Amino acid sequence: MLCQSLSWRKQHQVDYILQTWQPPPILDEYYAGGWHYHDKDGRPLYILRLGQIDTKGLVKALGEEAILRHVLSINEDGQKRCEDNTHQFGRPISSWTCLVDLEGLNMRHLWRPGVKALLRIIEVVEANYPETLGRLLIVRAPRVFPVLWTLVSPFINENTRQKFLIYSGNNYQGPGGIADYLDREIIPDFLGGECVCNIPEGGLIPKSLYQTDEDAEMSDHIRLWAETIYQSAWVCKGAPHEIAVEILEEESVITWDFDILRGDVVFSLFHSKLAPENRQRDTVLATGSTSTSSNVQLIGKNWTLGVDYSMVQTSLTCREGESIQGSHVTRWPGFYILQWKMHSPACSSSMARVDDVLASLQGTSHRCKLMFYFEVLASEDFRGSMSSLESCSGFSQLSGVTNSSNKSHSSSLISR
Repeated sequence: MLCQSLSWRKQHQVDYILQTWQPPPILDEYYAGGWHYHDKDGRPLYILRLGQIDTKGLVKALGEEAILRHVLSINEDGQKRCEDNTHQFGRPISSWTCLVDLEGLNMRHLWRPGVKALLRIIEVVEANYPETLGRLLIVRAPRVFPVLWTLVSPFINENTRQKFLIYSGNNYQGPGGIADYLDREIIPDFLGGECVCNIPEGGLIPKSLYQTDEDAEMSDHIRLWAETIYQSAWVCKGAPHEIAVEILEEESVITWDFDILRGDVVFSLFHSKLAPENRQRDTVLATGSTSTSSNVQLIGKNWTLGVDYSMVQTSLTCREGESIQGSHVTRWPGFYILQWKMHSPACSSSMARVDDVLASLQGTSHRCKLMFYFEVLASEDFRGSMSSLESCSGFSQLSGVTNSSNKSHSSSLISR
């Protein structure tokens, strides 16, 4: 679960969401939720006036992805606030409290696409933010609430459900109510307290703000997983995928990070003084459709290893499911070529034919898939970038950059 979550965070750049996500104006005006002080245990307090939110209007105006990204930013902000409160109160605080006001909840909130979006949000949050919810206070639950609860509760972890406290009507104001968990001076005015709460009041979103059918269709295709710095590529049998990096000054640093999603590949790094040629080949999937990323080959067919280009990085066999990170300190200017090719294990020709038949039946014949990212750092910037690289998934140490006086160009770290 941890490995899957780390991969998910890296792929979708969740670590940077607080710096990159800007809520659309519609969310600022109509999303009735926000942070409000802390509970008696020092946990950050988030208030959500769910009954005042036009769920259908939000989905129609923004699409499911924008709402999910906004919820992820709230969870990331919650973790940051937990760290701040840990320092403020001098004791570990690793979870927050959520107060959900259901005043106004009715059958329009049970709109099927809205419930579907809610279930997806619950699934993503449960998988990637376990045990970050300390307590959930649900107040003013109306008669329709049991219907909603029946729909969503099976998707909520049992440990999480045990943290729910549900109050109907005005029961939250009596003994055992929210005053047991919140200081009276921070109870919001709309719940009978004296504290002014600056959370938006929500309300119906004008239909004039709804997306057009074309916008909605586009939103369906621009999924969260597509908003990433990583590229994907198919590697075909006999047709490697190659990326060229032009280096103008020695001791620059090439870094890479890739995940093997299907099959086994061999990764190599080459250097050439010749400008590579670009031979692009579309990869046809088993379904007959063309993939979004074409196979790119750069090393010329007439090039000779050791003459036209040379290997500067020991080849590495990478297995399906592995995550590979590494770096190389360049020694010469020119073109450096990152190559991924299909791994072909040594076996008899008869066994190879059997393997090909089995792979063909499984729809995986002669192709592998990977997701990759690379970056070039100038030599003077490399040391200043070490702390940021170390924060990436998989980096526990970095290959050192030796100074030019000893000319000992140590290169490359590859970790799994």
